[in-house]
Amino acid sequence: MSTTTPTMIARGGAWLVEATEPSSVFTPEKLTEEHRMIGRTTEQFVKNEVLPNLERLEEKDWALARELLRRAASLDLIGVDVPEAYGGVQMDKTATIVLNERMAAAASFAASFGADSNLSVLPLLLFGTEEQKQKYVPRLVAGEIVGAYALSESGSGSDALGAKARAVRQADGSFLLNGEKMWITNGGFADLFIVFAKVDGQQFTAFIVERGFPGVSNGKEEHKMGLHGSSTTPLLLQDAQVPAANVLGEIGKGHKVAFNVLNFGRYKLGAMCSGGAKNAIGEAAKYAAARKQFGQPIANFGAIKFKLGEMTLREYALESLVYRTAGLIDAMLADHDPNDAPAVLAAVEEFAVEASIAKVAGSEALSYVLDENVQIHGGNGFVRDYPAERHYRDARVNRIFEGTNEINRLLIPGMLIRRALKGELPLIPAAKKLMDELMSPSAALPTGGAGLLDEERRVVASFKKVALMVLAAAMQRYGDKLSDEQEVLTAAADIIIDVFGAESALLRALDAQERELANRDLQLDAARAIVSEAGGRIELAARRGLAAMAEGDVLRTQMAALRRLLKLTPVNTVAIRRRLSDEAVARGGYIFG
Repeated sequence: MSTTTPTMIARGGAWLVEATEPSSVFTPEKLTEEHRMIGRTTEQFVKNEVLPNLERLEEKDWALARELLRRAASLDLIGVDVPEAYGGVQMDKTATIVLNERMAAAASFAASFGADSNLSVLPLLLFGTEEQKQKYVPRLVAGEIVGAYALSESGSGSDALGAKARAVRQADGSFLLNGEKMWITNGGFADLFIVFAKVDGQQFTAFIVERGFPGVSNGKEEHKMGLHGSSTTPLLLQDAQVPAANVLGEIGKGHKVAFNVLNFGRYKLGAMCSGGAKNAIGEAAKYAAARKQFGQPIANFGAIKFKLGEMTLREYALESLVYRTAGLIDAMLADHDPNDAPAVLAAVEEFAVEASIAKVAGSEALSYVLDENVQIHGGNGFVRDYPAERHYRDARVNRIFEGTNEINRLLIPGMLIRRALKGELPLIPAAKKLMDELMSPSAALPTGGAGLLDEERRVVASFKKVALMVLAAAMQRYGDKLSDEQEVLTAAADIIIDVFGAESALLRALDAQERELANRDLQLDAARAIVSEAGGRIELAARRGLAAMAEGDVLRTQMAALRRLLKLTPVNTVAIRRRLSDEAVARGGYIFG
């Protein structure tokens, strides 16, 4: 089953230098009946089987956790995008986005599910031999065994390649593994671990390690801020005996396994954050409608309307960019056999930038939404009688999971620049053309037309030019030393993230208008507000980045160019937020999903 996808296959990051037609973008409104079916199945499973058992999970009932994973497997949830040859149902990547969104209502179980279905199954599918796939994947998909992913160590969290775990080759070709892996989700009860260690202390390599191998054990449960219902322990390797047949991928190529699996995890985490935000908007809207102060529901007050409206705007932008990314990946895979692991790997590598954007944007949008959910609940949000408190604690780790947001912010511009230098992305000629345009005093920048959202289209095109200007200035100023300038890279990343979010929301709203969807006017409102608010953030980030790289006449010239690009007409976002808030309260939740 495949998603309705663009006819032209886009390249990762190409949206930064090319225009995109609204009709070519995949949106939540284009979900098929099969997508919606997997969504309903997941939603009912979480509502009926997981949420009633949250207290038992938080009391560390891992037998129950395993049983719930088996039940999820019986509903085909673990193998939703796994080829039929290995026991899966062979749906597309968009189906996994729908599933992860719906799983978010139970964050602790979602973490266990993700470690099993995403971080354990995927490396085997992408890098395993046929024998390894046949041996392990059907058992994972059926819930017979549970998987975990063991990459981090106490001294090498973000610096994964700095791992100290060692693998020493034995005379018979097997390996002895020694080391301690940290923060392993499902660590207390998993049967199978994807473990990373350095062969002879140098060659970073992935291994398939079974709990039953001699020398394999786990440490005590971590006492965490949140996700109390998921197991998190160290994995202890003490002369752990691993057969030669259990090397995953090539010796010395473990980084390809680690980083590509994280790319998958990042955009799926963005989807899970999107689902969490939708749930919280529903809780906040219902509470605001029911809670009375000064003789009326607090939903009537402007300060609360602002919060509910802003929560809705952030989720609309996030949801738009997550589904857009899934559609791009599925479009690239449309003509490939589901068993073609190299093709799947190439598709996810192609859109690694978008995956990092989804991770950062998702985790930060969710943090905002859950913080405001607590605030709307007032004192009730601070106590465990209401779920707002648990959601708040559970979500904090999302900015650390799958590579910290700081690391991902460095990756986003870094990957774009590397692709540009290799000639895979025409950033450099586009930047040169832009600089010629800006340096010509007679050149007039385009103005918005009279059509629907034409002004917003012009503004988003200008946002892209600002991103190019900052990237070009950074490349010119620092050359091959740019990776040392983390503050500048972070400023560039902030701009790029806002550009992708704003354009994704704009394209979705335009597509809704073209297709005459019932909620098209609300989508237009949302897009106008998102683009308007993004302009202010982009300007601040650009000023911060440019001021770090230049001064005097050069900086003044750059500031003049920035002002030319960002001539924005203010939008009445107060009125828009009020409309969105009123709709959310009337409908009892998120209005676009």
